[in-house]
Amino acid sequence: MKKKILLRAMLGFPLAIFMSYTISLIISLVMGDGKFYTVAPEMIDPAGSELNATLLQYLLSGLLCAGFAAGSLIWEVESWSITKRTVLHLILSAVVMFPIAYWSYWMPHTPLGVLLYILIFVGIYAGIWAGQYFTWMRKIQDINRKLRNP
Repeated sequence: MKKKILLRAMLGFPLAIFMSYTISLIISLVMGDGKFYTVAPEMIDPAGSELNATLLQYLLSGLLCAGFAAGSLIWEVESWSITKRTVLHLILSAVVMFPIAYWSYWMPHTPLGVLLYILIFVGIYAGIWAGQYFTWMRKIQDINRKLRNP
């Protein structure tokens, strides 16, 4: 299991870098002023420079995706109930995501900004979870139907 966790984390890191820079490109294109926004402008001063902020976000994005990739193994523990897996995965995802999002200034550093971020995170998580749940339920029903009527 440790080997699987490490392997998924290692595969998740480069995927995060790709996603991070793709998002930066999209944001920069939407801004439409010809500048490339590698990081949130608020992140530059605390990091000391734009280069330091970009390097920090690079590492944080890699850790984020590595954490999510490693955490996906929770779904492979079939002896746990779907409720236990969901709660553990949600907690792990939040523990990985929240500090990285905060340090990367992906949310305003105000109580309202943090609250809105948490609500958005939980909403997105619930939406993805429900989509996956119903997709797999439909696939299982199809398999069962085929087994009953060969």
